[in-house]
Amino acid sequence: MKIQQLLCAFLLVPLWAQGQTNWTLKQCIEYGLGNYGTVKVARYQRELADQQARQALASYLPQVNGVGTIDDNIKLQSTLIPAGFISPEPKRLALGSKYTTSVSASADQVIFDKSLLMGIKANEPNKLKAEQGEQQTREKIIYNVANAYYQVFVAQEQIRLLKDNMARTAQVLEILKLQRDNGVIQPVDHDRTQVSYNNTQSQLTVAENTYNLALNKLKFQMGMAQEQPLALSDTLLRVGAPVPVAATFDARNLIDYKIQETNLELQRIDQKRIQAGYLPRVSINARYGTMALGNDYWQSVSLFTGFGGFQLKVQLPIFDGFSRSAQIQQSKLNIRTLEEQQRINAASYQLQYNNALSQMEKTRGSLANDDRNVQLARQVYEVTTLQYKQGTKPLTDLINAENSYREAQANYINSLIGFYQAQLDREQSQGSLQNFYQQLQ
Repeated sequence: MKIQQLLCAFLLVPLWAQGQTNWTLKQCIEYGLGNYGTVKVARYQRELADQQARQALASYLPQVNGVGTIDDNIKLQSTLIPAGFISPEPKRLALGSKYTTSVSASADQVIFDKSLLMGIKANEPNKLKAEQGEQQTREKIIYNVANAYYQVFVAQEQIRLLKDNMARTAQVLEILKLQRDNGVIQPVDHDRTQVSYNNTQSQLTVAENTYNLALNKLKFQMGMAQEQPLALSDTLLRVGAPVPVAATFDARNLIDYKIQETNLELQRIDQKRIQAGYLPRVSINARYGTMALGNDYWQSVSLFTGFGGFQLKVQLPIFDGFSRSAQIQQSKLNIRTLEEQQRINAASYQLQYNNALSQMEKTRGSLANDDRNVQLARQVYEVTTLQYKQGTKPLTDLINAENSYREAQANYINSLIGFYQAQLDREQSQGSLQNFYQQLQ
């Protein structure tokens, strides 16, 4: 999957850079999944979890060390020989040789250490958490790119409507100018429409600035360079029929819930690791080396004598000042905290899901209604414009029809934004952002 995403991003860049294609929502998400920085961070976290697993396993594997030393005893340490042993008087005697050379190797192997075993047991959930973190990152990118894409698309739609309004108003202005010049109407009637045209032009400037800001945000969410051009598909995103939803909500489908469950499992393993510290620790040590002694340097590096041995070590903790007991209690409290937080989160997820469904149905109905109102208002405006040209309708009716058309357009734009946002929130609340992305055309 990762290779396919990288190849897709590689192939899309030349077309996009040459301005030969308009990007769909799915193409933008694909590019974001392959190029946004947090994807690399999540990948590094997975690799980090793999290395941590290797480190935990290494503690139960043999530890081999080699040591080589050359000592030059400038002044030998002396010891006191009691009187009567070799002399009637106490006598000081220096033991040892001036030079000592030794080379040795030792190997330590843990035979039984329950705390180390519990640390190794944490490897799988730790890797799972890294994978879940990568999935969470992907879902965030899908959500953020889609949200930014919708903002750009809605701004495009608003610009299109405003330009259409300006074109229609410009036609009416031409008629009003002729009527004003011929004395048929008062100049104020022409000026009133001119003010409406100027206001639309100002709104268009604001909408174009909003579009540019939204486009820059989309590029950022995709991991694209700001200086490179980007054009979106101009096809209106289909609302379609209501999408079937699950009969019952299950918080376990949410990635945030899964991550919290993994954290709980890791905390329980950690508690067992601390408790295992009360058990004995058994290890074995093997060592072998060779040593040369002499008051002459060359003797100390030529006349070697070997030595070696084995050691079985059993370490039994007896009393640690209740330190481990305090750690166990802290771990239990952490587990209870995470469990309680998980219950709170589950209720919060349920609330978000219910609200998202309610908002989705509300915005779907509002969008359909506002879409019909735009069509009706445009028809009324076109008929009124024609009737005004024929002299059967006064200017006030034309102005009212134009204002109604503008208001219907504004309501439609707001409903469009609300619908797309509600759609994303619903997908996020039920943990289906990946499916949402896969089903895009």
